[in-house]
Amino acid sequence: MTIDHGNAARGAVGGIAAFEPQRPFLSRRSFLAGSAAGLGALGLGGCVTSDGALMAEAATIYGPMPDEKFPIPAVDYRKVNPKYYRRTVAYASKEAAGTIVVDPSQYYVYRIEGDGTATRYGANVGRDGFLWSGDAYVGRKSEWATWTPPKEMIKRQPEAAKYARGMPGGLDNPLGARTLHLYQNGAYTLYTIYASSDPESIGSGITSGCVGLLSQDMIHLYARTPVKTKVVVLPA
Repeated sequence: MTIDHGNAARGAVGGIAAFEPQRPFLSRRSFLAGSAAGLGALGLGGCVTSDGALMAEAATIYGPMPDEKFPIPAVDYRKVNPKYYRRTVAYASKEAAGTIVVDPSQYYVYRIEGDGTATRYGANVGRDGFLWSGDAYVGRKSEWATWTPPKEMIKRQPEAAKYARGMPGGLDNPLGARTLHLYQNGAYTLYTIYASSDPESIGSGITSGCVGLLSQDMIHLYARTPVKTKVVVLPA
């Protein structure tokens, strides 16, 4: 599902952030199980190629998460450009360890590790006309948050009216498994970093300013991100 985040969507505890699908409303691409079973074909004479090793690692990183409140299927990582797979990279930064840096021009989100490296995640970002930049911080965190479309979205897309009182958390919920709500000067910016189940959205501009990571990546980042963490969004 390509999701277009509008002005608002209510999390589990207040706050608003909107999602406007560019495809049929709230449709979900089904996940295809990422499996390493066929990786042997990538090697010759029992020797796995570097591409094969990369795919094997992706199969592990983006495997199913059955212990979640709503069990998360494996990502079909073959639909993601390998350059967007989660990895540790060299990254020079003056920001403190733990800071999140969003680079929308390259479709990456970095978590600064403080030793000249960063954990890098592939992302989807704002589409043309909805890009923004500046400093923010994580003011609130949500797991399996309720999503409520704003009145403006319902006016544009009447089919969203059935969720006017909120769509409970779950695999079909646009906010996904985890959400980091971004604030500036004590006020909610209406922007989020959220969990996406659409592998084909990674590396593209589809939202109204929000930033999406694959669910497995978002859960990984969420667990390492306390409230008040600084977030730097670079110019596109």
